[in-house]
Amino acid sequence: MMFKFEKITIWQKAMDFGENIHQLVLKFPNFEMFGLSSQSRRAADSIALNIAEGAIDQSNPEQKRFMAYSIRSLAEVITCLHKAKRRGYISDEEFQLRYEEAYNLMNMMVSFKRNIK
Repeated sequence: MMFKFEKITIWQKAMDFGENIHQLVLKFPNFEMFGLSSQSRRAADSIALNIAEGAIDQSNPEQKRFMAYSIRSLAEVITCLHKAKRRGYISDEEFQLRYEEAYNLMNMMVSFKRNIK
C-alpha cells in the first residue's frame, strides 16, 4: 500500500534532495544553526512536503499551485547554496554537486507542473 505521492518520481527525488541538503548544512558553523542552516533545511523539506500536499485529493489547479510552492522552495535552496558558498561554508565541489541536483530537479518539477491539465 502506498500513497499516491509516494509513486511520483519528483517527490522521491525531492526527498533525497532534502536529505542531501540536511547533511550538507551540518558542516555550517554553529552560529548559523538558526540562520542559514535552518532556512536551507526548511526550504529543502518544503519541496517534498508541498508535492505531497498537492497530490492528495486536490483539483488540478490546486496541484499546480502546490507545485509552484515547491518550485519556489527549490529556488530558495539554490539561493542558500550560493550564500553558503560565498561565506566559505561549502566547497566549490559541494556547491556544484548540489546545484546540479537542484537544476535537474527544477527541470523535472517545471515539466511535471506544465503537464498538469
